[in-house]
Amino acid sequence: MSQVPSIPQSEFIARRQRFFDQMADNSVAVFAAAQELTRSRDTEFLFRQDSDFFYLTGFAEPDALLILSKGQNKGQSKGESNETKLLCRNKDKLAEIWQGRRLGPEAAVEALKVDEAFDIADASEQLRKALDGKQRVYFIQGIYPEFDQQILATLSLLRSGPKKGWKAPKEIFDARTILHEMRLIKSEAEIAVMREAGVISADAHHRAMRFAKDGATEYQLEAEIHHEFAMRSARSPAYGTIVGSGDNACILHYTENADGLKDGDLVLIDAGCELQGYAADITRTFPVSGKFSEPQRKLYQLVLDAQKAAMALVTPGNTIKQVGDKAIEVLTAGLIKLGILEGELETLIKEKAYAAYYMHGIGHWLGLDVHDVGEYKVDDTERPFEPGMVLTIEPGLYIALDAEVDAQWRGTGIRIEDNLLVTKSGHDNLTASAVKELDQVEQMMAGEAVTA
Repeated sequence: MSQVPSIPQSEFIARRQRFFDQMADNSVAVFAAAQELTRSRDTEFLFRQDSDFFYLTGFAEPDALLILSKGQNKGQSKGESNETKLLCRNKDKLAEIWQGRRLGPEAAVEALKVDEAFDIADASEQLRKALDGKQRVYFIQGIYPEFDQQILATLSLLRSGPKKGWKAPKEIFDARTILHEMRLIKSEAEIAVMREAGVISADAHHRAMRFAKDGATEYQLEAEIHHEFAMRSARSPAYGTIVGSGDNACILHYTENADGLKDGDLVLIDAGCELQGYAADITRTFPVSGKFSEPQRKLYQLVLDAQKAAMALVTPGNTIKQVGDKAIEVLTAGLIKLGILEGELETLIKEKAYAAYYMHGIGHWLGLDVHDVGEYKVDDTERPFEPGMVLTIEPGLYIALDAEVDAQWRGTGIRIEDNLLVTKSGHDNLTASAVKELDQVEQMMAGEAVTA
């Protein structure tokens, strides 16, 4: 098995420096790790680190704080007045016997390349020292209530101690304004991880295609997908896997995955692995029998044509709205041709007649979160694509069983989704290895060699 790409420690250091560069002088930023969540009684959900905290540290343990302190920079060269502290759980032999190893503050300094590390039990005192005398504090509010209270309590404490020489920051600034702009543009290391996540996820979809048959179940296909993820170093899916057969595919976020597969139906699978914290997000639709019916072929080709037309516009300078509008145009024209919609193309688009069958957007940013951070508009203007952005392109058609259309179209849900990296000259499809042409899908399901 080839070595799985990862983010080098040097990149986490560089990210912190980039954040420092955008902080005001004499300021401090504090970031909280995620907390373990109880699943039932004394068991917990599988821990997953907070994306923002992980982006700056690469540290995968709960109950931790990162503190970035920036001084006045008077007469100092770049970086000399910056100080990075980590607060984490202390080493505890008994706890580690029961719950797993801890890095501990002593080892954290070298492992994470921070200036100092302390026991998280000392958070109150360390926060007081870090915030005292600073003009501005950066943090992310509204995610972890206990963390919010820690910061607010520290501010209150500092305001109560002028006789002790304490001075609370006068400004509170949302750290996401800086950090999420950083996360939107992916580095070469991030792209390598996401490319591998795309390959693993594509192979998982192929595995499900080959397994599908009349009498199998949606959850068995889900199991095939998750098995492929885990066997390829991606223990977890990036989101709840969707396996919708028949009219279940018309439920956009269907995750029950409980029904049996039937010949004559299509199966829509929306699934992607999480690798080294980064998400893939692929949707493919295929026939249980291994062969598309003629109505299915027509609808599927229409969605595929819309996706290809939309993808062609993913290039620097264009916008996600332009991409979405192109998909709407192609889908609406196709629905008219198939007799599902009636009227003039421009009028139907203006009236959003397509929304009865295509009710979601064309895509979203992708990265550490499957619906990744980053503004879609800047100053109320559509944001142009830039090299390093990664987004999904996922048009679909969903024709419910009770839709007022010809019976041949009813109960059909189709979506095709790929992950595109914006490049200097256009885009690179990170999930191109997942088959999607009609003949390729049928060849894959038959166990035949797939032709280009």
